[in-house]
This record gives sequence, structure tokens and C-alpha cells, in this order.
Amino acid sequence: MKKVILVPDSFKGTMSSMQICNIMEEQIKKYFPKSQTVKIPIADGGEGSVESLVRAVGGKLVDIKVKGPYFENIDSFYGILSDGETAVIEMAAAAGLPIVGERKNPSKTTTYGVGELIRHAILNGCKNIIIGLGGSCTNDGGAGMAAAIGVKLINNDGKEFVPVGGTLSQIEKIDLSDALDLSKINITAMCDVDNPLCGEHGAARVFGPQKGADEDMIKLLDQNLWHYASIIKSQLNRDIFDLPGAGAAGGLGAGVAAFLNAELKRGIDVILDITGFNELLHDADIVFTGEGMIDGQSLRGKVVHGVAVRAKKQGVPVIAVVGDIGDDIEGIYDAGVSAIVSINRVAVPFEDAKLRSESDLALTMDTIMRLLTI
Repeated sequence: MKKVILVPDSFKGTMSSMQICNIMEEQIKKYFPKSQTVKIPIADGGEGSVESLVRAVGGKLVDIKVKGPYFENIDSFYGILSDGETAVIEMAAAAGLPIVGERKNPSKTTTYGVGELIRHAILNGCKNIIIGLGGSCTNDGGAGMAAAIGVKLINNDGKEFVPVGGTLSQIEKIDLSDALDLSKINITAMCDVDNPLCGEHGAARVFGPQKGADEDMIKLLDQNLWHYASIIKSQLNRDIFDLPGAGAAGGLGAGVAAFLNAELKRGIDVILDITGFNELLHDADIVFTGEGMIDGQSLRGKVVHGVAVRAKKQGVPVIAVVGDIGDDIEGIYDAGVSAIVSINRVAVPFEDAKLRSESDLALTMDTIMRLLTI
């Protein structure tokens, strides 16, 4: 093998995508020491996306203080890629669940800090903004983000305020006159869910419970999002009710579409485009990918599926090295995966398996390499 591409997702709770790349590379070099290995660590929108992309294509991290979920000052960051014009932002870096810890309350948390990250990147000269929608502790529809870039949200007393999930119903007027000029800025949101903003499959109903919302709060949050979407439709002529992905990150998907004119795209597609994956495939002999669990759900825009579809078009074989293998995986093979191999070598509980995941991955890759030398 002359050229191998390594493009795994992380194994949640066990190994980061970069750890997996490094272990794979070490085993490949044992058997094919002259082979070129191209490492593309994947984090498709959630925590770790900025670091993964900066590592994959080069760039730098920018440290900045912003408002946290409860309007407190926090340390945050975003990345600027090697072109100097592309910023990568994780909304979780300003409004993520780990920041609030046990203080979960999506009726009171804000995405204001996310807007501050976006504003800083644009004023720092970035023309392309990529926003990862994942790991949110909020349900404000991106209203806080909008306020931070200069959108005035006004209540029925004529006063400007920064709405949160519990106060979206107080918005009576939207004023864009002082908003940041985005006419020459290209904005993309990495979004791996297709939930609408409201209703049974919406932001509050589906994701609210994990953010601390009980049944009464879910109903309130959902009603407030309906009001929010109605105001946006009537005053901005932008319909976000049924936009696929609008419900991502507590409705931030809707907010970036309405106020930033952002395109919502699958995270894996965004990352593969940025890293030039299609071009890298031209002279590749094989691709190794993987994720913690592969099953029928992996067909819905996850890493292995996204990688396999592109590799298949260029006739490059793909081996998926995974934690667990579930049911209904035939479609994965149809998508372009040549083989799926689990690293689980003994039947033990997850708490025990994760302690040996690195050595199990190394031994599994050793076995695959032995097969490839036959």
C-alpha cells in the first residue's frame, strides 16, 4: 500500500478520533513502513470539531472571553484555518451542556456567547464561518446569538432585550438596522439532525429533557418557539417552521438560517469538503474509517456512511473499524464499505471494554494488516 487515508469518528467515551488515527498509523507502518498515511480526525459539529479541523488542515486557535449560558464571563475559543479566512466555531464552546454542569435549565440559558464568537471571527477578517451545532444547553432559537451580532429584539413595551427560551414569547418586533453586515460572509452550519423547530419532533420535545426540561417546561419552550418562528416569518419573511435541522442545538439551526442566512449541511460533508477528501482519494489505495457503534442508523449521515459514499465513487475500498456492530447494516455495504471489523475481542461490559479499547484497536489493526499482506 502506497497511500492510506485514516478518517475515523471518535469512539464516544473511549478514544478521540486523533487517538484512533495515531494507533491505526502505528500498526500500518509496522507492515507497510513506506506507505503515506493521511490523517483526518473527525468531529462532525459537536465538541472537538474546532481542534479536529485545525489539526487536519492547519490553522490556529483564538482564545476569547464571551458570555456563557447564564450571561457569566467565560473563557472560550474558535479556530481560524490555514487560509486565514475560514473560522470554525463550536456552539458548545459558549453554550454547551458541560459548561452548566448540574445547573441545567433551557428556559434561562442563552446563545449570546455563540454570537460573540461569530462577531469576533468576522471582525477578525474571516469571510467563511463554519458553526458546529451540537452539545447545546439552550433552547432560545438562536435569539441570544442574534442579539450579539446586533439584531434588536424588542418587547411589547418597546424595550430591547435578550430573549432566552422562557421569554421568546415576549418578542414583538425585530430590528435588523444595526445588525452586523453579513452580505460578503459565507456561513455554513454543521447539523446532523433533521428535526424541525417545533412540535412532536422539535427542539424542545426531543432534546429538552436532556437539558433539564420537565413536561411543563417542554410545553412552554415549544409554544415560545412557535411564537418566535411566527414573528420571524411575518417580519422577516423567512419561514423556519419546517426547515430540516431548524431544531438543532435548541433551535439555533433556525436562528442561523433566519439571521445569518446560513446553509445547514451534514457535518461529515463539511469536514470532507474542507479537508479536500475527494482529491485525496485520487491516488489512495484504501480508506480506514470507523465509529463507536455501527448499525442501521449509521446510514443517516454519520461518518462511515459519508466517507464510504465518496470513496465508492472513486473505487477506493473502505474498511470500517468499529466498537460494536448492530443490526440492519446491509445498507452500509451497499454504500461502499468493503468490510466492517469490531475491536471487541472479549465479551465484557462497556466499563471494562473502554479500559482496553486502545490495545484492542491496535491488535485489531494488526490482524487486518496481516490479512492485507497475504
